[in-house]
Amino acid sequence: MDMNEIKEIFFQECEEQLAELESGLLRLNDGDRDPETVNAVFRAVHSIKGGAGAFALDDLVSFAHVFETTLDCVRSNKLEPTQDVLKVMLKSADVLADLTNVARDGGSVDQARSVQLIRELEALAKGEAPPAAEAPAPKAAAALKAAPAPKPAPVAAAAASNDEGFVPVAFSFDDFGDEDEVVVEHPAYEVVFKPKSDLYTKGNEAALLLRDLSRLGEMSIHCNMDSLPPLDQMDPEAAYFSWKVSIKTDKGEDAIRSVFEFAEWDCELEVTAADGGGSAGSESEELPMQPVPFDLSALDEEPQAPLGVVEEEEQIAAAQTASNVVQMVGNASRAAAAEKGAAAAAAAAAAQNNAQQASSAAGQTIRVDLDRVDRLINLVGELVINQAMLSQSVIENDSNGVSSINMGLEELQQLTREIQDSVMAIRAQPVKPVFQRMARTVREIADITGKSVRLVTEGENTEVDKTVIDKLAEPLTHMIRNAVDHGLEMPEKRIAAGKSAEGTVKLTAKHRSGRIVIELSDDGAGINREKVRQKAIDNDLIAADANLSDEEIDNLIFHAGFSTADKVSDLSGRGVGMDVVKRSIQALGGRINISSKPGQGSVFTMSLPLTLAVLDGMVVTVAGQTLVVPLTAIVETLQPDAAAIHSFGATQRLISIRNSFCPLVDVGRILNFRATQANPVEGVALLVESEGGGQRALMVDAIQGQRQVVIKSLEANYTHVPGIAAATILGDGRVALILDVDAVVSASRGHPLNLETSLAAAG
Repeated sequence: MDMNEIKEIFFQECEEQLAELESGLLRLNDGDRDPETVNAVFRAVHSIKGGAGAFALDDLVSFAHVFETTLDCVRSNKLEPTQDVLKVMLKSADVLADLTNVARDGGSVDQARSVQLIRELEALAKGEAPPAAEAPAPKAAAALKAAPAPKPAPVAAAAASNDEGFVPVAFSFDDFGDEDEVVVEHPAYEVVFKPKSDLYTKGNEAALLLRDLSRLGEMSIHCNMDSLPPLDQMDPEAAYFSWKVSIKTDKGEDAIRSVFEFAEWDCELEVTAADGGGSAGSESEELPMQPVPFDLSALDEEPQAPLGVVEEEEQIAAAQTASNVVQMVGNASRAAAAEKGAAAAAAAAAAQNNAQQASSAAGQTIRVDLDRVDRLINLVGELVINQAMLSQSVIENDSNGVSSINMGLEELQQLTREIQDSVMAIRAQPVKPVFQRMARTVREIADITGKSVRLVTEGENTEVDKTVIDKLAEPLTHMIRNAVDHGLEMPEKRIAAGKSAEGTVKLTAKHRSGRIVIELSDDGAGINREKVRQKAIDNDLIAADANLSDEEIDNLIFHAGFSTADKVSDLSGRGVGMDVVKRSIQALGGRINISSKPGQGSVFTMSLPLTLAVLDGMVVTVAGQTLVVPLTAIVETLQPDAAAIHSFGATQRLISIRNSFCPLVDVGRILNFRATQANPVEGVALLVESEGGGQRALMVDAIQGQRQVVIKSLEANYTHVPGIAAATILGDGRVALILDVDAVVSASRGHPLNLETSLAAAG
C-alpha cells in the first residue's frame, strides 16, 4: 500500500470523524450535556489533527489544534457550552471540513473566516467573549497562519522611531526583583512508553505522541533499542523500541496520561513521580539508553522557503517514526532474505487478528470500492435476466409444468431473488450524511438573512440506495434555501404574528409503500398565492383569467425562471432553485408535492424509489405493446362490466368502484398506441394511486403476470420518452417499457404529453 492509498483512507476516516463531530455538536446544541458526547466531539477533532500531522497538513493541524484546545476547556468544565459558544464551534466544524476538502482536492478556503474563528476560539479558551467579526488585512492573515497565537506588537514603540531607525523598547522597572519569586520548580515525572505493534497498525505515531507530551513542560527523552533483533530476524510489523521520558510539568499525572488516552490499550505505559529534579538523571545513568536521533520540535516547524531535494529528504527522514524505520529495514530484510518471508507474514497476520479482536466491539466492517459493488450489482442484474429467459424457455417447452427442471427453476428463481436483495442491501445507506450537510446550509443562510432558524431532523437512519443519496444533496439544498429565505419570516414579524422568534425547518425521512418519502416543512408564512399568481401572469406563464386550483398555483414555483423575490441576491431572485429541484427529483424517478397553509407554513413532500436498479412490476399488454407498471403504484386490479362504466362529457369515462366513481384512463390512447379508445369491458382496469393526482383506473388489454425486472435507463440508451420512466429486458429477450404512472395520470387531468417520438418504434 503506497502513501496515496494511505492518504485516501485518512480522508475517508475524516469524513466519518466530521460527521461524528457535527452530530455531537448538534446534540450539545439541543441541550445534551452527556460527558460522553463531549468526549466524542473532542476525539473527532483530535483524530483529524493527529492524522493531518502525519501528512504534514499544517493548515489543518493548526486550526484543529486551536479547536481541540477550546473543546478541552468544555471537557474539563472550564467553559460552559452555551448557544453562543456552540455557534462558534459549529462554524469551526464547517471550516475544519473545508480545510479537509482543500487538503484532499486542492483549492483554497476563506482565509479571513478561518482567522476570525481562530481568534474566537482562542478567546473562548481564555474565558473571554469572542471578538467581533472583522475582515483582517492579508498580511495579518498570513501572519496568523504562520503563528496561530502571535503576541501583540509594540505599536506605540514603532510609532516613536527616529530618523536613524532607532526604536525604543518599552519595559517596566517593577518587574525587577521578582524573578526569584517567579521561578518555580515543577514536579518531575518518569514516563516509560513501550508501544505494541497494534499502535502502528491503527495509524498512531509514537513521535506525535511524544511531541504532544513535550508541550506539557521541560522534557528529556531516551530511546531503548535493546530489544532490536538482528536484521535477518526482524519482523517489519513488530515494535522493538521503547522510550523513557523525564518531564517537569505542573499539569499533573492526569495530563500526562491524557496524551496517551487513545493509545493506552496499544502500549505499555508507566508514569511515576520522581524524587526531585535530580532523580531522573540518576536513573537515566543506570539504564544504558541512547538519545532519539530526531528533534521533536522539527515536527512543529514550518519551512520558511521552498526546500531543495536534499532538504526535503532530510525533513521527511526527521519526521519518520520508529515504526516506519522498522518497516523500511524489514523491507530490505525481505529483499535480502526471502526465506524469512513466511514467518514475517505469519506475524503480520497475527497482529492483524489481534487488531480485529480489539475493535470487535465497534462492529466488523470493511471498505470496498464503490465500482466493485456496482459491477457486482450489474452482474446480478444480468443473472436475473438470464434466469427469467431460462424460466421462459422451460415454460414454453414444458406443457404440464411439473417436471423436475421446472421445480429446480423455481428454487433458482427464489435463490436469485435472495442474492439480489442481499446485494442491493450492500448499497443501501442511511440518509444521515445528507441530512447533516443540510445543517450547515441552514446555519449559513440564517447568518446571511439575519433570521433565527432551528433545523429538526427525523428518520436519519432510513436507508436508501447510495445512487439516490448522492443525488439528493442538490435538490435538498435548494429547498432548504427556499424555506429559510422565502418561507420563514424575520424575527420581528414572527413575534408580531404570535410565533416564536426562532423559525423551525423540519426534515424527515421514512419508508412508505416500497419508496422513501422525504418531507421538508417550515412554520413560516406559507406560499403567497396571490403574489405567485400575479408573477405568473407577468411572466406570461398563465392567462390573466385562468382558473387555477391552489395546488396548481403552488406548482407554478417549479417553472424555470420563476421567482417571487423582489430583487436578485446571492440566495434568490434568478428562478433557478425550484426548477432544479423538480428536474432532479424527476430524474430519480420520483415526484414532489406541495402543501401550504397561509400563516402556518409549507410542506414539500418528495417520493423517491428505494433503488434505481430493480423494480417489482406488473407486466401488461396495451395495443400489442408490452408495458411494466410499478407494483408500488397499483392498489388493486378489476375486471370491469358494462354496468360499472359511465360516460362523463364528450370523451371522459368513469368506473364505479364500491359506490364511488373513479376516472377511467385508456393507457393506449394516452401514449398514442391507438387512435380511438378501447372498450373497457374487453380489458382490465388497474386502480393506481399517484402523489397529488388521486386515484385513477388505468385501462390495459391484459395482464401477463408479476415479475421483478432490472431497470435500464431509456435516456442513456435511446432518448427521453414522455410517459415512460425506463425500460427492461423480459425473459423472452424483448424490451418492455416501464410506465411512468404519474405522467400518465397527469396527462389524464389535461396536461398533454409531448409525444414527439413514436412509442411504437421504441417498443
